[in-house]
Amino acid sequence: MDIFENQELLVELTKREIKQRYKQSLLGYAWVILNPLAQMAVLAVVFSRILPVNNLGVPYPIFLYVGLLPWTLLSGSLTASALSLIDNGKLLTKIYLPRTVFVQSTILAKMVDFVLASSLLALALIYFHSPITPQILWFIPIFFIQTIFTYGLSLIIAALNLFYRDIQYLLNFMVMVWMYITPIIYPPSLFPKNYQWIFRFNPMAVFITSYRQVILEGKSPDLMNVGTALAVSLLVYWMGISLFRKLEGRFADVI
Repeated sequence: MDIFENQELLVELTKREIKQRYKQSLLGYAWVILNPLAQMAVLAVVFSRILPVNNLGVPYPIFLYVGLLPWTLLSGSLTASALSLIDNGKLLTKIYLPRTVFVQSTILAKMVDFVLASSLLALALIYFHSPITPQILWFIPIFFIQTIFTYGLSLIIAALNLFYRDIQYLLNFMVMVWMYITPIIYPPSLFPKNYQWIFRFNPMAVFITSYRQVILEGKSPDLMNVGTALAVSLLVYWMGISLFRKLEGRFADVI
């Protein structure tokens, strides 16, 4: 993979991505934590006081934040990846280098945000005395599978948006709809039973439910659902790589 063959270039592009994002911001990197914190605060007030979600076994703000973190990583990666090739148009036309590195650097920058924002979750778990069990180690393979899924989908969106700029606008609508059919602000049990099968084929639903199981409930994830998510993620990854490679030779012509 290009990510192993061009490590120095990938690191430099990732650094540039992070620096440019907060270059003229007064609060700078604080926005990495402030954005998900503000979103959690608003939703927590709505769904814990106005439209209460009960019987979760854990404080709703923690339940919500565990869902928001991986979702923000996905949505942020897709949105940024849609513009990754366009924003690096000059490099695409003047220098030969693996085009996938632009998508990779974008996702890595979002992962840095994810790690920083996760520090707030760690503090919340300590504050609410949530027990930490060995099952939390399942977080690593779950996160790895989510990364495969995110990368494959990002490659598809980045390539298509270069040819059809409507993709970036359609993406906003798709992400919004996708969010509401993913158990982020509500537990799966509140979704109509006749439609709960959708969650099995929605990798993000599997990932978020699995994160909650291993972090908040201290138990292993549903291996059948995780296996399905892995199969879907590998398929999306293969489709992303195939499409990207097929269109890569024409990138410079449409910049």
